Amino acid sequence: MSRLTVILVLTAVALLAGSALVGTAPISLADSLTALAGQGDAATRTILWEIRLPRAAAAFAVGAALGLAGAGLQGLLQNPLAEPGVLGVSAFSALGAVIAIFFGFAAVSSFAVPAAAILGAAVATVLLAFAAMRGAGSVTLLLIGIGLSSFAGALMSLALNMAPNPYSLSDLVNWMMGSVANRSWADLVLTAPALMVGAALVLVAGPGLRALSLGEETAASLGADPKRTRLLVIGGTSLLAGAGVATAGAIGFVGIVAPHVMRPLVQHDPQRLLVPSALFAGIILLAADIAIRVLPFQQELRLGVAAALAGGPVFIWIAARLGRSSS
Repeated sequence: MSRLTVILVLTAVALLAGSALVGTAPISLADSLTALAGQGDAATRTILWEIRLPRAAAAFAVGAALGLAGAGLQGLLQNPLAEPGVLGVSAFSALGAVIAIFFGFAAVSSFAVPAAAILGAAVATVLLAFAAMRGAGSVTLLLIGIGLSSFAGALMSLALNMAPNPYSLSDLVNWMMGSVANRSWADLVLTAPALMVGAALVLVAGPGLRALSLGEETAASLGADPKRTRLLVIGGTSLLAGAGVATAGAIGFVGIVAPHVMRPLVQHDPQRLLVPSALFAGIILLAADIAIRVLPFQQELRLGVAAALAGGPVFIWIAARLGRSSS
């Protein structure tokens, strides 16, 4: 394990522990430590183990999924601005959740929205995998992703426009704004298989991404299979993005910013970039969730809004910097 990875892991653990101290209910450090050990007041244990820690774990897991997906896509497309949303997977995943809310499936089962989000990601995955197996290159996949995102966005706008009542409209808007509030261990267990399989696929594609950084012809001469790498990354990032949207709704920019910050620290190696990007993105989203809980607002700021407010300017700076370097 590299020194960078150790530092990121320790930072993540510290933030996870610190998140147990942050919330509307005032709990002292001593009471928090006692409750974390499974002792003390039952109400304090419930607040920590059933409300705060699941929320913190969800924020870190979603951030890590988006960071790993972003690093994988940037390595595949050779584009530092790539992220799950570029291929339309996040948009289709959000569309699945919106459909479940719009047609009332969410009222039937608490697992309906996460399951629909993963199913939406799976639909986009099948379309992209079919294109990849037909020999579509990175540019073609990027164009397909833009088309999928536009189509999904239009359908979501239609759902907002046709919402049957204000309550449904509020649910749709809240989901599209992104949040990990009120997440439970059950929510994490539901999406854990997709997260683990998606992460494994992207990590297995690591050597292929390193070879592809030298060009497809050179990668093939080194024994790498560009088509296999493309399928692994597309499948893995689709599962990661689907699980992330299923857990927290729409969260943007984390998958772009984290790999960009970590890239110089790993000598621009696409394979070595994967794990640090996942850890750092998890740290970013966890820190953002802690911040919105302590900000003195009457109504808690949505995590997706906070991520966009912080990540948007960084994205513009990255794009402007790339434009200057290419001119």
